[in-house]
Amino acid sequence: MFDRNLPYNDLPLLPPAVELETKAILKQAIAASRAVADLKGKAQQIPNQRMMIDSIVLQEARLSSEIENIVTTNDELYRAAADMDGLFDSHTKEVLRYRQAIWYGYEQIHKRPLSANLFVEIVRIIKQIHMDVRKTTGTKLSGPNGEIVYTPPEGEPIIREKLANLEQFIYSEDDLDPLVKLAVMHYQFEAIHPFADGNGRTGRILNILFLVEQKLLDMPVLFLSRYILENKGDYYDGLRGVTENGLWEDWILYVLKGIELTAKQTSEQIDAILELTEAVKDIMRDKAEKIYSKELLEMIFMHPYCKIKFLEQSGIAKRQTASTYLQTLSDIGILRTEKIGRENYYINDALLHILMNR
Repeated sequence: MFDRNLPYNDLPLLPPAVELETKAILKQAIAASRAVADLKGKAQQIPNQRMMIDSIVLQEARLSSEIENIVTTNDELYRAAADMDGLFDSHTKEVLRYRQAIWYGYEQIHKRPLSANLFVEIVRIIKQIHMDVRKTTGTKLSGPNGEIVYTPPEGEPIIREKLANLEQFIYSEDDLDPLVKLAVMHYQFEAIHPFADGNGRTGRILNILFLVEQKLLDMPVLFLSRYILENKGDYYDGLRGVTENGLWEDWILYVLKGIELTAKQTSEQIDAILELTEAVKDIMRDKAEKIYSKELLEMIFMHPYCKIKFLEQSGIAKRQTASTYLQTLSDIGILRTEKIGRENYYINDALLHILMNR
């Protein structure tokens, strides 16, 4: 029997002993899969996927951290991303480390499978301390009123056993729809709660890594954090529903609906970015033809807060010429110049609007 005040060492191993692909789940899985496939195609239209998708990844870093009450403003975040050596508050730095962890995981899954060791490496990047699977006792999760809502398993051998079972489930040769498997995987990781901190963010990174590893996406571009923030009560109710009452169908449907909705929203976001890119290209060719280049265009979409240094480092232009390029783009209304301290930032407000409002 589950008792929220006692360590859940009897957390059932995977797969769950229930029907995971009910009629309702299969119907929703088809809709979600279609939306993800459409998103994959949209993302492939971006000329330089890695560069331009980084802006979307940065928004995910902010939203995922916000779920854990680690809050920073967009202005602070993008200025920090443009000036990694600057002095910024601890929350902003932690959000940037989340982005670093996403790209680290993305590189690693092309070399090795998802595993407990990789989970540890990801949480260490996020927290910037030497962390490992929990060894101490007494971890309890509290609700908004301070009441204990869940006590995760404790004891390193038990936690490692359940992580090993999770790995086996991820790579088991079964006919389970991968999106259904993702929902089960996400619940189990959250229920194991293997680390003293950073579990939620690590679990959300594992979601996107799984989608890429399964070749449902090429790049880390589908993130559920906004959906979770907007439906936070349902998210935690869903997790508790599985733990306390075995309500797997409700939980899986919640995740699948989130995947479908988020994939559609991200496709619309990419459409808007591509449309804006073409419009900016036309303006540059019309009003500043002499400075137009594909590389310059991509740069101002990779960094919404652009700096002269970025053009220098990428080989687009030397300092004086780079300054002229960015000031010209500001003069014709593509960028907005803002002086902060002794530094000039050239801000792509139209791109920021798309990133923040879709």
